[in-house]
Amino acid sequence: MSQENGGYAFPVEKIGHAGMTLRDYFAAKAMQGFAADSYADWPNGLEGMARAAYQWADAMLEARK
Repeated sequence: MSQENGGYAFPVEKIGHAGMTLRDYFAAKAMQGFAADSYADWPNGLEGMARAAYQWADAMLEARK
């Protein structure tokens, strides 16, 4: 992945797999919040919601710098 992803959210080196990236974790948390709004009407449906979640995740990673 060429984009900064923040490293791994929950690294566990003992099992040889470090898990999801911090970017994916942030996006999942943002999407969870979006999904909780039953009145939300997303342009392009769920794909639009997923894209917005990653935009929020990228902003959170930028804020950590």
